[in-house]
Amino acid sequence: MDTIKIFSLIQDAQAHRPSLIGPHPKGGRSVFDGRKSNSCPQDSSDSVAGVRADRRFLDRRGPGIRLQWRPMKLLFVHQNFPGQYVHLVRHFGSDPRHEVVFLTQRRDLQWPGIRITVYSPQRSVTPGIHHYLRETEAGILNAQAVARAALDLRASGFVPDLMIGHNGWGEIWYLKEVFPASPLLGYFEFFYQRHGADVGFDPSVPATFDDGPRIRTKNLGNLLALDLVDAGQCATAWQKSLYPPRFHSLLHVVHEGIDTTQVAPSPTARLPLPNGRVLTAADEVVTYVARNLEPYRGFPTFLRSLPDVLARRPKAQVVIVGGDDVSYGPRPPSGQTYREILLAELGSALDTSRVHFLGKVPYATFVAVLQISTVHVYLTQPFVLSWSLLEAMAAGCVVVASDTPPVTEVIRDGENGLLVDFFAPAALAERVEAVLADRGRYARLAQEARDTICSEYDLQTVCLPRQLALIAHLTEGQAVT
Repeated sequence: MDTIKIFSLIQDAQAHRPSLIGPHPKGGRSVFDGRKSNSCPQDSSDSVAGVRADRRFLDRRGPGIRLQWRPMKLLFVHQNFPGQYVHLVRHFGSDPRHEVVFLTQRRDLQWPGIRITVYSPQRSVTPGIHHYLRETEAGILNAQAVARAALDLRASGFVPDLMIGHNGWGEIWYLKEVFPASPLLGYFEFFYQRHGADVGFDPSVPATFDDGPRIRTKNLGNLLALDLVDAGQCATAWQKSLYPPRFHSLLHVVHEGIDTTQVAPSPTARLPLPNGRVLTAADEVVTYVARNLEPYRGFPTFLRSLPDVLARRPKAQVVIVGGDDVSYGPRPPSGQTYREILLAELGSALDTSRVHFLGKVPYATFVAVLQISTVHVYLTQPFVLSWSLLEAMAAGCVVVASDTPPVTEVIRDGENGLLVDFFAPAALAERVEAVLADRGRYARLAQEARDTICSEYDLQTVCLPRQLALIAHLTEGQAVT
């Protein structure tokens, strides 16, 4: 086990706040009330004390643990580089002592300090295979391709001290066949349920007997990976709760984190629109963001709320970010998009001259959208939590969100945001209009939203230390204290 002697732990009883990167740059007048800084509070210590997490892997060593990493070899796996690992890759890749390899399906990529190796499944899923098994066979094909790439790495002399990968596409399933002594940290996003999550939530989608067997089979990959990983990571407590209780001791709630220096309020932000108009924080702006404009993320409810909002607020503008594909759930009929269907349904009731569809945008544009937002709408069925909700809160948005898990794990109604029924366009319109009509009354919610992200989801002071502590936990049998 000498290959996983990768770090030393040195206790520092004087440290009180977690930070493994260093302090945020200070400064900047708050756009909320002029009294609070936009910066998240922190100090310059390198401890992981005081983090609010699933802390079984921290409590045994007490407060103020410092991590001093020895040179090590890391293997990351995610079909869509860098996926959830952007911050870990940046952290370890910036240290030339480490050798970091990333297996992915994305091509023509470069990242300083990272050796990116592309893998490809040798064939497509078998035509006509039972529909329960399509995702499972796709996962097996990915796992085989990753295993072949891992065998090449082993033949070249690369044996990882730690393997880290997402379970969702099967990529990590056979890594232990190649590197049985290397610990494996898996990312577990969602355990499918017949009741209590997304399936059966939308009454417009009829339930069938087939749902139960199909969903049970859909979890084959989850169960296979849970049997082989040394530890698992879940982004929220609710997502962890979906997994069978017998696996809970294996799973740790550790979010990837929000860079609150990059995503922060900015009173000078500007958003040029395709029609030539430029929006700023002085305008009345309603924002909505999703990877794709679809029912899982509440797009129908949002768009159906807009005629009332725009009628009551004649100066309001609406900015919508997202593509027209489908990420989750059934596709619309006849090759149409959900946007086309809803625009046809609303017809002249919707003033489309004030509704701006930006499509998919660069990250800097996305941040500017949040920074000029007066009120941001986030709706989701009980499913995976979007980073965009936390980023909207970090940017100082007043957020109106659906009263669904895992949203309610983050937003407390009337404290750091507002909650509405997922299926209630009229109630959503009422809350959005109230914020537009009296910004001052709701400014406190914006400040509390940012404070929530700073205290519970900040990258540098909370989430990266948690991830590094979890890595330390996986190798603590060789730790020096």
